[in-house]
Amino acid sequence: MKAELITIGDEILIGQIVNTNSVFLARELNKIGVEICQITSISDDSNSIKKALDLSYNRSDLAILTGGLGPTKDDLTKHTLCNYFKDKLIENKEILEHIEEIFDKYISTPINDQNRKQALLPSKAKIFKNQHGTASGMWFKRKNQIIVSLPGVPFEMRELMINQVIPALQKYFVRPFIFHKTILTYGLGESAIAERILDWQNSLPKEIKLAYLPNLGRVRLRLSGKGTNEILLKQKINSEVDRLLPLIKDIFVGYEDLSSLEEQIQKKFLEKKMTLSLAESCTGGEIAARLTKIPGCSSYFKGGVVAYHTQSKVDLLEVPNDIILKYSVVSEQVAEIMAKHVKAKYDTDFGIATTGNAGPLKGDSDVEIGTVWIAIATDKGVVNKKFVFGKHRERVIGKAVNKALELVYKELI
Repeated sequence: MKAELITIGDEILIGQIVNTNSVFLARELNKIGVEICQITSISDDSNSIKKALDLSYNRSDLAILTGGLGPTKDDLTKHTLCNYFKDKLIENKEILEHIEEIFDKYISTPINDQNRKQALLPSKAKIFKNQHGTASGMWFKRKNQIIVSLPGVPFEMRELMINQVIPALQKYFVRPFIFHKTILTYGLGESAIAERILDWQNSLPKEIKLAYLPNLGRVRLRLSGKGTNEILLKQKINSEVDRLLPLIKDIFVGYEDLSSLEEQIQKKFLEKKMTLSLAESCTGGEIAARLTKIPGCSSYFKGGVVAYHTQSKVDLLEVPNDIILKYSVVSEQVAEIMAKHVKAKYDTDFGIATTGNAGPLKGDSDVEIGTVWIAIATDKGVVNKKFVFGKHRERVIGKAVNKALELVYKELI
């Protein structure tokens, strides 16, 4: 079964908002065995909507539209669909009462004619009541295709999709089972992993596909399969994963939705009954933010210092001025002192420090933009590594955070 997603709104086309609706819809439809064949964004324009519907008919069994269902003049989707299906608008008393109730309970202004018109709905459509808003969802059928229209407000669309549309689709369509298993890796690039597992990949059954999903020094390996027997499909994919794991055991973190590198780090610290503190400069607290997203991190993470300015390193971490002047604020020596001193300051087993130049200006250091030193201090000594991550500021910071977490994990295992 193939589906097309059509998002309606000039705000998407001019880059004013991000099209998160399509991401959500694609993910949820995939879970129930629906294959997305096309994602289209179009203007708030009747002709554009009609043209998109015409094109969708020849390539999809299901078209889901989002947006254009509000009460204002530029919200044209409902009227366009009504004309497209040669239908007429009729007042839906249940929906009108629902809209009046929303205004009575939650909105301080009285209901106006524009909002009352939202209860005028196509007579041929199946209506989905929007429990969180005034724009109803609609379901149309033409020959072999279903067309669903949903509001563009993300949380309203999601509630309608999960609670009403997906159950209706599951009753209407016979779908194959789709199963994904995603493996998390760290520390090795996409091409290096591909070379390492090439023979394994070439031996995969035809019904199982592998996708590489790289992001800032980490790569997810997603195995996907589609079939009529759910149990057999899962067994096949799990069997291939068992063959793969020995090839990547040194870079394996866990499985997506079940684990992350941050969770594995927490697990290792708790197992070893050890503690951690951070001294962050160029990463600006991002390492701490990543670790503290995991519930229970206070059991091992004692705290940290964001010593961004050079003087902060002197005042908060007692980095000697003469060391900074001699070696530069972005140096092996400064990173080592930061790691040792934050470890002592918080009395932890591990002290991690980052110092670098993320650009675009050189600042207090003459080192190459993108240079980052990461130091890990333990009772055994200090591990200190230099990296050059390029000139894109956000990528430098993101890669530095990932690399710091990877180095800690390696020290723990």
